[in-house]
Amino acid sequence: MAPGTCPLIQLRDVWKVYHLGDVEVRALRGVSLDIRTGEFLAIVGASGSGKSTCMNLIGCLDQPTRGTYRLGNVDVATLSANDRAAIRNRRIGFVFQNFN
Repeated sequence: MAPGTCPLIQLRDVWKVYHLGDVEVRALRGVSLDIRTGEFLAIVGASGSGKSTCMNLIGCLDQPTRGTYRLGNVDVATLSANDRAAIRNRRIGFVFQNFN
């Protein structure tokens, strides 16, 4: 890649699995995504398709069950809870469709 084209946000084979009693819910299955500085994007899909789960991971509100999330050149899984909170306060912002 040319300098400056490295992804700012990079998801690689990201899975998020929730356990509700004996039920396993696979909210994300093998998601890979690159977002570069200056890009705008929308995450769209049907209800229950994993959009909010994906945004929660990107916003450092949750961590993947497996796979990697890199923000810049940092593997987010290596960060402390305080470091992830600092990212939410200083580096990541969201515009929600609805506020409720």
